[in-house]
Amino acid sequence: MRPIRAACLGTATTLVALLAGAPVATAATDTDSAHAKGGDRVITVIGHLKQQSRFPVNPGGPAAQGDRTVVRSRLYDKDERKKVGWTHGTCTTTLAKENGGVEECVVTYVLPGGQLTVQGLVFGILTKGVPTIPPPSFDNAITGGTGKFDRARGWVHADTIGTGKRQFTIHLER
Repeated sequence: MRPIRAACLGTATTLVALLAGAPVATAATDTDSAHAKGGDRVITVIGHLKQQSRFPVNPGGPAAQGDRTVVRSRLYDKDERKKVGWTHGTCTTTLAKENGGVEECVVTYVLPGGQLTVQGLVFGILTKGVPTIPPPSFDNAITGGTGKFDRARGWVHADTIGTGKRQFTIHLER
């Protein structure tokens, strides 16, 4: 992957019945970071789902290709003491099957100093035709950013850690 030319923060994505989380602010950048291979930065933030709307193709019917979910989450530092940003995102079902399913998600993180964009697939979104609870873990790509996140690259790993709550581990490549 390409190196980043500015300090960057996280990403994450969402799916039906989950939340999207978004990266960090000043407190989470240096304090919560650890260094991985070759000077890459790892940042952990917690996302709390604040709003989620579903737009099914077949209202009242089974999940279908084209179903959309729109989410907004508040981001906190890993200790959940300080608000560090927001996420705003959409997920579209691309494969609806009773056990499995796939969504394509695009999420923007609004952070101090700029925005960070993340995109990718989330697998295993359906169990017996309904949203999987808790939602599955996933990895999505950081595709860019603005301001101090200009030219950001890396990936975000997301894990559900409670109802409407996800931990996002942001891997920024240098």
